Amino acid sequence: MRLSFREKAAYGLGAVGKDMVYMLSASYILYYYQDLLGIKGAVMGAIMMAARVFDAFNDPIMGVVVAKTKTKWGKFRPWLMIGTITNAVILWLVFSAPPALTGAGLAAYAAVFYILWGVTYTMMDIPYWSMIPAFTEGGKEREGLTAMARSCAGVGSALITVITMLVVPVLGQMFNRIDVEMSAIERTGFSYFALIIAVIFVIFITITCLSIKEKSSVDMESPSIGAMFKALVTNDQAMTVVITIVLVNASLYITSNLLIYFFKYDIGGENWNGTYVLFNTFGGGMQILSMMIIYPLVRKFMSVTRVCYMSFFFAIGGYAVLLVMMMAGVKSLGLLLIPGFFVFVAFGLLTVLTTVFLANTVDYGELKNNRRDESVIFSMQTFVVKLASGVAVFITGIALDIFHISQDSEGVASASELSSANLPGLRLTMTVLPIAGMLIALFIFFKKFILTEEKMQEINEELKGRKA
Repeated sequence: MRLSFREKAAYGLGAVGKDMVYMLSASYILYYYQDLLGIKGAVMGAIMMAARVFDAFNDPIMGVVVAKTKTKWGKFRPWLMIGTITNAVILWLVFSAPPALTGAGLAAYAAVFYILWGVTYTMMDIPYWSMIPAFTEGGKEREGLTAMARSCAGVGSALITVITMLVVPVLGQMFNRIDVEMSAIERTGFSYFALIIAVIFVIFITITCLSIKEKSSVDMESPSIGAMFKALVTNDQAMTVVITIVLVNASLYITSNLLIYFFKYDIGGENWNGTYVLFNTFGGGMQILSMMIIYPLVRKFMSVTRVCYMSFFFAIGGYAVLLVMMMAGVKSLGLLLIPGFFVFVAFGLLTVLTTVFLANTVDYGELKNNRRDESVIFSMQTFVVKLASGVAVFITGIALDIFHISQDSEGVASASELSSANLPGLRLTMTVLPIAGMLIALFIFFKKFILTEEKMQEINEELKGRKA
């Protein structure tokens, strides 16, 4: 029985809620603790890097826990609900640091609750994506649901990007005295805004849990952790997709981490911040457009693997043109948006494609290993994205030190603050490293990936024959 519109909408609503929470934490926690509460940037950077690494290696363990779960509500929905509620509470606590805390005490508070936030987010994120193979029949239905959910996740992220700094000051002024400093107003505003987002998050995921039920599962003995990791390693197609995800996301994060420095120190000018926001808004819009409209459109004319190759060429070509423009000293936002369009569209398409490919490796693994390891395989998606983020942060930090790129204490933007030797280094790091990462990913995908649409049809037919 195919999924109803109600089930699809409920699943997509969950993606909106969970990515609103993720984007709030990912985009504003450093601003909250560094600029508003006064923790040194180096301290927060160390905390965030350590938390990402710890959280990345915690993900596969959570996948094993989900795989071992057996309840009358299934193995996914209980953890999805538990993780959502605990993560919502922790999110509010992260953005509600006690005013009395300062110095080491405040840093310890930030470290503890940021790590807890990551752990509880993993607790709900893995079962959310792992559910896809368990209540879809495969093929077009699974691919369509995955694309829709990723698009909804992009909408959730975009909403936070647009409304956060519009709503936070308003809430802060509503619940604060008129004569307090702006930092105190924003601090209060973040606490109430996080509470509102947390409540929305719980409501949306509750709707998902009430509307979605597992339709397909394999009754089997729960393997040990060692056996589960062995099953993952023996799934060569899952490993191919995982490596591709690492390289693609690391390339994107290197660029996104350095983008603000490019606009501040290279583009420069008094209105650099406005230009930066416009570029990011355009990029976010293109990624959502590529997931919601461009992907379904090109799928009518191309196979999923051809769309993947097209995306790689878009990204590599866009980066190459961007590098040429940077080295030529182009500072026009309109011209920079041209290569930016191809890069952002490519990453939007690849976000959908890698999730579709990963879902297909579950069926491939069942055929090859006689076991559906959806939780462990999908845990790797969260694992590698966070691992790629940690690698990108590390590379970004090295680049900033090597080229002596840093923000001044007053936040004044001036391209003249960087020497002519430093600017090319910034430009090369932003473009050449991502090009190298995308080329390696393309090579590995071309050589190793075999799950074409024809191959998946054969696998699904054989699996149906086994069940019959």
